[in-house]
Amino acid sequence: MTDFFQFLTAHPVSILVDIIGTQGSTPREAGAFMLVSESASWGTIGGGQLEFMAIGNARELLKGAGRASMDIPLGPAIGQCCGGRTQLRFRKITDELAAELKIRQADEAAHLPDVYLFGAGHVGHALAAALAPLPLSVTVVETRQEELANLPPDTKTRLTPMPEELVKAMRAGSAVVILTHDHALDFMIAREALARTDLSYVGMIGSATKRATFASWLSQEGGERRWLDRLVLPIGGSAVRDKRPEVIAAMTAAEILAALFAYRQNSSS
Repeated sequence: MTDFFQFLTAHPVSILVDIIGTQGSTPREAGAFMLVSESASWGTIGGGQLEFMAIGNARELLKGAGRASMDIPLGPAIGQCCGGRTQLRFRKITDELAAELKIRQADEAAHLPDVYLFGAGHVGHALAAALAPLPLSVTVVETRQEELANLPPDTKTRLTPMPEELVKAMRAGSAVVILTHDHALDFMIAREALARTDLSYVGMIGSATKRATFASWLSQEGGERRWLDRLVLPIGGSAVRDKRPEVIAAMTAAEILAALFAYRQNSSS
């Protein structure tokens, strides 16, 4: 995905469109932004007539007309039915504004939720690809160097002979997905993850039989039976019975997003 600095390199004369306020139901939140040049745009403030009007005003500004701000009611008058209002600010890109955007991007990147994929086999690669476009910090952990090739560009990697040790250092709220080539290694990673109560998601690839085997192993290893309530196994749910890696990855990505959102909601309440 092209980031906004690539866009600005190609389109240095552009307008930054910021959502600076919202009331009621709106397609995007305050802080969302897009860039508009004479012939292209990057990002979105929600689509529909709202965005069409914003792009039109931005291009008028590039011609020396247009408005520096807009307060748009999202109702029948503009062909939208959200019912709320959105306030927009329009600014021509300068070096100072580009630097401000860079700081904003760095701050957002530092606060992205962490997702750790333990194992880079077929499903691990498919899941890394499914998560790549999402606002997440994804790390793939492997014991095998060769499996860390051909991952999405922004994916972080960790090569270690003892992946279970990484669990202790994760930030609270991290999501853990366990899909290694070795069931014994899966179980060790899962035990470390379930021993923590502050992770947003702990999932393991497998079947009902693997879950029962893990439950027995966990009991022998001194784990608590109630920990199993926090283990998603199998990952991806049962709504779609399809074992292709890409399908499992899509369903699991949705699970992870739901768990991360719920964790953040609970943490802020």
